[in-house]
Amino acid sequence: MTSTYPTNLGIYVGGNWRSGEGRDSHKVINPATGDVLAELPLATAADLDEALEATAKGFAYWRSVDVNERAGILHKVADLIRERAETIAVLLTTEQGKPLAEARTEVLSCAAQFDYFAEEAKRSYGRVLVRPTGQRALVLKQPVGPVAAFSPWNFPVNLMCKKMAAALAAGCSIIAKPPEETPASTSAIMQCVIDGGVPGNVAQLVYGVPDLVSRHLIASPIIRKVSFTGSVPVGKHLLKLAADGVKRTTMELGGHAPVIIFDDCDLDKAIALSATTKFRNAGQVCISPTRFYVQENVYDRFVAGFAERAKQVRVGNGLDADTVMGPLANDRRPSAIEALVDDATAKGAKLLSGGARGNKGYFYQPTVLADVPMSADVMDNEPFGPVALMRPFKTFGEAVEQANRLPFGLAAYAFTENARQANLVVDALDTGMVGLNSFAISMPDAPFGGVKESGFGSEGGPEGLDSYYVTKAVHQY
Repeated sequence: MTSTYPTNLGIYVGGNWRSGEGRDSHKVINPATGDVLAELPLATAADLDEALEATAKGFAYWRSVDVNERAGILHKVADLIRERAETIAVLLTTEQGKPLAEARTEVLSCAAQFDYFAEEAKRSYGRVLVRPTGQRALVLKQPVGPVAAFSPWNFPVNLMCKKMAAALAAGCSIIAKPPEETPASTSAIMQCVIDGGVPGNVAQLVYGVPDLVSRHLIASPIIRKVSFTGSVPVGKHLLKLAADGVKRTTMELGGHAPVIIFDDCDLDKAIALSATTKFRNAGQVCISPTRFYVQENVYDRFVAGFAERAKQVRVGNGLDADTVMGPLANDRRPSAIEALVDDATAKGAKLLSGGARGNKGYFYQPTVLADVPMSADVMDNEPFGPVALMRPFKTFGEAVEQANRLPFGLAAYAFTENARQANLVVDALDTGMVGLNSFAISMPDAPFGGVKESGFGSEGGPEGLDSYYVTKAVHQY
């Protein structure tokens, strides 16, 4: 399958698409080939000022629009995304690399986000407090205000839509800043938002030098909330910027997800699900299962079965029908993963599969490391790539201690058929999300977020919508 990649990329500010016109640009690369796809114009400080002025006006209007009318518009956006899903998916695969089947799923998840929040906003009730006759006390939910939303390149359309759909449903205006690596797919989603009826100053889209854009938007008193998905270091930086203006923030940061495989689990199921999920999106998933702690009497069987499946993963261009795993998303990732794998093997880890990069594009083989020593850098630093780490454990306490030992707490998983053990491990894992005998933990109606240095706040579910509201207490005597 081939795609026609747009050459007229731009930013969307104040109801108008803007192209080059003397702006600096960013080369968009096809990660499967290394070829340049197009030049993306980057927003200037003047563009950002106009976006801020527009979003202030957009909020003043949008907050007063009836929730049912807003819901109708968001449902129309969802319908348009579904109608254009194949075109958007091909663009996403071309510029990000993931297999087309995964891209289709991601695009359809965007439509589900808009549909869910369109309806959930109708249920964002306040409350009436008990007071003596003749008095009233109300608690109201009101939209927080204009939002600056920053989303990453691993799930560029889904993560942008998580923020955009919730903000718009709550009555907020939004300036979205998706990644420069994937402008065609995110712009195609934005066109659905526009064509669905969201006014041009209510939702805007900018690309640019990340530090310039984040500093400029967050420093403005117009922005009342910052939502960010990305790495821990960048999240900490944005938190410091937001603190100067006491901005409300939602931070979905990195993880290093542990998986505890107990000896009483359905081992064949655990192997099949683990190997399939680990290499989804080439392991570039913040909740990707990475640190596998396997009870010692099933350790050899699990590791051998997992490694055999890893060797069978077909790697190639995501547009090819038989590709199971595509390339990494940018030129930084293969070198970073290579350094972690080399360090681990030098310190004694056993390389059971993979461990090499491709000859062109940004490919890296599905890699399994067994008996990884605790001194290996990869045990402390998330590889964010197709690398699985294996270590045996003896006791429940040992497994939980290892799972919880890092400063990250986004997601964790466990496989067991013992109901009491399942309850104990769910309670013991220090993470925002737990998958029990499953890796499916991201749905529109469920909160998504972490604890410790993996961030705070939630996206998805009623909790995700609540993050775009402020509460107001009204007392009448």
